[in-house]
Amino acid sequence: MAYGDKETKKEPMKKAPAKKPASGKMTDAQKKQLKAHMEKHKDLQDLTPSQLKSHRMKMMIRLRKGMSMAKAHAEIMK
Repeated sequence: MAYGDKETKKEPMKKAPAKKPASGKMTDAQKKQLKAHMEKHKDLQDLTPSQLKSHRMKMMIRLRKGMSMAKAHAEIMK
């Protein structure tokens, strides 16, 4: 038997378990809530345009993780 001439047992390939994505897509209801939330901030004019965009993205991330609108906003505004 030469070097590297090992007999190997080949096992059938097993499928990997389906992974759940870390963050899901936003539902239509969440999109409507976020739009209304951002309109409220736009009306108050308490944030600059870049701050509005940042706030929106932070809210989206938390909503995709399953947080409620109130919890997500409270966490961001700490």
